[in-house]
Amino acid sequence: MPATIQVILQHDVEKVGKSGELIKVRPGFARNYLIPRSLAVPATAAAVNRITHEKAVAIAKAEKSKAGARALAEKISALTITMSRSVGEDDRIFGSVTAKEIENAVKAKGLEFDRKTMHLPEPIKALGLYSIPVKLLTDVTATLKVEVVKAAKK
Repeated sequence: MPATIQVILQHDVEKVGKSGELIKVRPGFARNYLIPRSLAVPATAAAVNRITHEKAVAIAKAEKSKAGARALAEKISALTITMSRSVGEDDRIFGSVTAKEIENAVKAKGLEFDRKTMHLPEPIKALGLYSIPVKLLTDVTATLKVEVVKAAKK
């Protein structure tokens, strides 16, 4: 009887490995625990090829989404949104500029992203130029420029 056998994990197993890994375990552990609970499958040639193919597909999909996010980040970084607000004394604006308003202004320019990716710590309450980071993916971040100006009086 072999000392270890190879199995492919179907789910993450604590202290054993992550999903999709090809690991060596004792035959009893595989036969009595991993395989009956559908945590792993025996490492046949077909199963290894399937896992390899799935990993290649996942990598290609991740690269495609990362390329799309980079292109969107370039467009966002090149964009400057101008918001006009009526002001009172000391050039303080009435109300504030929120993430939702900024998102709507960006949509009007033809770009779309979720406003939850904008890291606006609090609504903008003063005139000026603001740089707002937009985190599209874990390693793709753009900077959106928002300029709040005084509205023309009627």
